[in-house]
Amino acid sequence: MSSNTFRPLWRAAHPFRLNPCLLAIGLLAASPALLAQSAPPPTADPAPGQNPAPATPGVQRIEVNGSALSDVEARRRSTAAKIIVGRDEIEKFGDSTVGDLLKRLPGVTLSGTPGRGGNIRMRGLGGGYTQILLDGERVQGGLSLDSIDPDQIERIEILRAPTAETGARAIAGTINIITREGFTKRRNDVRASVGLENGRVQPRASWSREDTFGAMNYNVTLSAFRFDRADASQVHTVNDTDDRTEDKRANSERNGVHLGSKLQWKFDGGDTLMLMPMLVYASGNSHGDSSFEPGALGTLPYSASSSKTDSEFSLARVNSQWRGRAGEGSLELRAGVGQSRNLSHSWTTEFDSEQGGTQREDDRSQGVERTGNASAKYSLLLENDHSLVTGFESEYARRNQSNRQLTNGLPATADDGDDYLANSLRLAGYAQDEWNISPQWAAYAGLRWEGIRTQSEGSDGINHSNLSSVWTPLLHAVYKFDPKRRDQIRISLTRSYRSPDLSDLIGTTWLAKGTNSETNPDKAGNPDLKPELATGVDLAYEVYLDDGGMLSANLFARRISNLMRTLTTAVPQGDGSTRWVSSPANIGNARTQGIELEAKFRLSTLWATAPAVDVRSNVSLYQSRVDGVPGPDNRLSQQAAGSLNLGADYKIPQTPVTVGGNVNWTPGYRTRLSENQWAVQSPKRVIDLYGLYQVSPNARVRLSASNLDPRWVQTASAVGDETATTLSRSYINWALQLEMKL
Repeated sequence: MSSNTFRPLWRAAHPFRLNPCLLAIGLLAASPALLAQSAPPPTADPAPGQNPAPATPGVQRIEVNGSALSDVEARRRSTAAKIIVGRDEIEKFGDSTVGDLLKRLPGVTLSGTPGRGGNIRMRGLGGGYTQILLDGERVQGGLSLDSIDPDQIERIEILRAPTAETGARAIAGTINIITREGFTKRRNDVRASVGLENGRVQPRASWSREDTFGAMNYNVTLSAFRFDRADASQVHTVNDTDDRTEDKRANSERNGVHLGSKLQWKFDGGDTLMLMPMLVYASGNSHGDSSFEPGALGTLPYSASSSKTDSEFSLARVNSQWRGRAGEGSLELRAGVGQSRNLSHSWTTEFDSEQGGTQREDDRSQGVERTGNASAKYSLLLENDHSLVTGFESEYARRNQSNRQLTNGLPATADDGDDYLANSLRLAGYAQDEWNISPQWAAYAGLRWEGIRTQSEGSDGINHSNLSSVWTPLLHAVYKFDPKRRDQIRISLTRSYRSPDLSDLIGTTWLAKGTNSETNPDKAGNPDLKPELATGVDLAYEVYLDDGGMLSANLFARRISNLMRTLTTAVPQGDGSTRWVSSPANIGNARTQGIELEAKFRLSTLWATAPAVDVRSNVSLYQSRVDGVPGPDNRLSQQAAGSLNLGADYKIPQTPVTVGGNVNWTPGYRTRLSENQWAVQSPKRVIDLYGLYQVSPNARVRLSASNLDPRWVQTASAVGDETATTLSRSYINWALQLEMKL
């Protein structure tokens, strides 16, 4: 690995260089509100010449408030550590994607290019560590959360530690997206927006309606979008003999539509039946070309190339839910089926001016995943304030994958055209009890068992089977220093796990496009992968302010066994040659720990003369170590050293205008994946601003800008003596949005 290639990125990516600065910012953001909370509230004295009103003997004043709990109050009362984002906050920011909505929350980061969203992660951990639920069910079939319009969402619940009911596949945490509930009031909302990125228009529109039809209550949301984007990047590859830079350019378009609905019937006696159908369709295409800069050293894989890709994704699913009385308790039954389909067809032509010829690559892939689930949950209120819940779950998934690779019209492999199959069956049972031990103590105890059987068949023609089971005891507790005060301590002791993706279990190999090398390897599955297991502890201190603000500090630690990691190795071939192959494997144990600080308050609450600016800030700091991998930087892959969010919102007095903004920053990092394999990521900074004009009670216009001050993003991969560094451009994203209630 060349130290010269890495030196600029290395310094920016050092995982601990910026921690003291981050910690100081978080403490400064939290300290004013902590000081304000530490002083007892003043007691109003009677006005001069007046006596306090005497209490009436034998009469008590009782106030009944039927309003729903605020998001902050619901968070305070929850026994398990939970962050709730309700409808008011969703509408306040007017985000166009779920990722934009979540990225402001503590411990949540996005993996993609700044301003374009990406995969959602918690606590800096990579894919698979965060459990994503949609209406309490796992998201399957390749559904992207960015295809769900925020207008469809009622609220989002973020659990930092697992519970028996929500499931234990949540080493980093769980994000449960709950779509619009049953009918509460008639709504007919329309939202239309037009975005602009690098001179290209990005239209988006959605329509939501909530009403009744006979005995049925319903809500339905239909949204459509179109992306038109241009990308530019450079890939610098260097090893002992080669030093070359390839310029890549691509234009891509993607169109999609999303339909989601809830249909609800209420029967005599309080029983309810709900159907939740969902349809998603998206198609896209891209055109690209590449060339090498002059002055390249060594052997070029080709002189130039051009490519074209067509893709298509579709998903259809329907879930059902029945709730009713069962003896002294209540019973909930759920069932659902779904199918998703991914198609991709790409053509690549490589031109070789030195040899005077061309090479054409034709790749086709199709993946079809079918899923089914059924569950039952029984809830019972017992004496002494106990709430008992028991349940059973089953889930089946089957994935057929077909790939075909042609080189100059001939099969690239001997088993061209074969189908690859993987399926999994998951069974789970759980019991949990939540109760108030005293006015100061509340506790939650749960036990969950999950068994997973996976089977796969690849190009080797061998049937592979993998059976695993996990017992996960869970304990949460909340201690209130004084029931009349609003500060408390939380503690959680949990066990959780991460299971392999079905695609990782298919025992076959997909050839790399272009020249096979250390940084451009083939990809293969591993049917013998085992799930990761994690034991963890969470400790939090929370202070809730009178204006709806809050402060919190959350410490966590996880000990992970059977860590899964994708490694690149040289694999001997039947003809005596070797090829570089990237494949997942269990490599041993790891540990991670961190602290998450959060502060939300209104300036006028702290200083009477200050403007009524709503301030929100959070700082997260992380550390991790992988046993068996030599240091330094033997950290968990894709985990940054922390993240920072600082934002504010202000409604200008006596005007219909609200303005706000947010700064999101993630420091760069370097990860040692194995003895001779490294990955590096540069820092990411995203600045967002918006202005909202309330035209009338039923209409408003929003202008927003994301990724102001765009910068190039740098990533690097090194295996052995070869290093590939990619420099990608990012852009400002403008959006003008009209929101109307009809």
